Amino acid sequence: MRIAVTGSTGLVGSALVRSLLADGHEVVRLVRHRARTGRQPDGTLGVGWNPHRMQIDRAGLDGVEAVVNLAGAGVGDHRWTEAYRQEIRDSRVLGTETIAAALAEAGKPPRVLVNASAVGYYGQTGDRIIDEESPAGDDFLARVCTEWEAAARPAEDAGIRVAYARTGLVLSTKGGAGGRLFPLFRLGLGGRLGSGGQYWAVISLADEVAALRFLIDGPELSGPFNLTGPEPVTNRELTEAMGRALGRPTPFPVPEAVLRLALGEMAVEVCGSHRVLPKRLLDAGFRFQHPDVDSAVRAAL
Repeated sequence: MRIAVTGSTGLVGSALVRSLLADGHEVVRLVRHRARTGRQPDGTLGVGWNPHRMQIDRAGLDGVEAVVNLAGAGVGDHRWTEAYRQEIRDSRVLGTETIAAALAEAGKPPRVLVNASAVGYYGQTGDRIIDEESPAGDDFLARVCTEWEAAARPAEDAGIRVAYARTGLVLSTKGGAGGRLFPLFRLGLGGRLGSGGQYWAVISLADEVAALRFLIDGPELSGPFNLTGPEPVTNRELTEAMGRALGRPTPFPVPEAVLRLALGEMAVEVCGSHRVLPKRLLDAGFRFQHPDVDSAVRAAL
């Protein structure tokens, strides 16, 4: 197939592009820098867009059969100043509005849009078990996710199948939270964050990519899907698994008060709890390669 991907240079996007190319698909990357447009050394085709100005090269999307929209500013990349909160929101909502409008108005639209979202949709839920039927939360990230998903509605209204990939914490040494945590654990400086009792919705990078491709290929798969491992784990359990895998002690807990000083409002997410299950993925027959925390950590390493 000819598949367009936004956010193709991020942790998940770059892994997805590699997987698609390896299986012979043609990949169109939506890129913001002119130097990256045109045919690239890896065989992908760069097509220009500017989501903040809601501009896109619509001709570059001709013949695309599927779109995976992963674009969005990193939630953990900066302190949440008012300006960066706006960037988190706009990079997701405006980008999705741009994509959805272009696809809805295409002469021959793609058959599927897989639109990124996050388990932050549900807000902070403590130890309550959450699945796709659970309601949206009302904190900052929950409101962003609600707007993010709503921005794709024009594509749905045009008859395009839309699947919302509500992703948790993708475990990898190459980026994301894992890219910051694993080096500390290698040095023996790892430990639980806050109480350690908060649930983290963890998924291996390989399972994340496989789940996205499952959503691309499944002709009946639409609506929200939680992309998280089937066995929710606490931060303490993840800490212990990382220590076991690396053969390192994990003696340095970081109190919540220290996290709040270091991270500001973002500490709410680090210390918050998302006990999320991938019910609809499992019901659809998806099989995880790394269903438990130990196998997910080993895969990351």
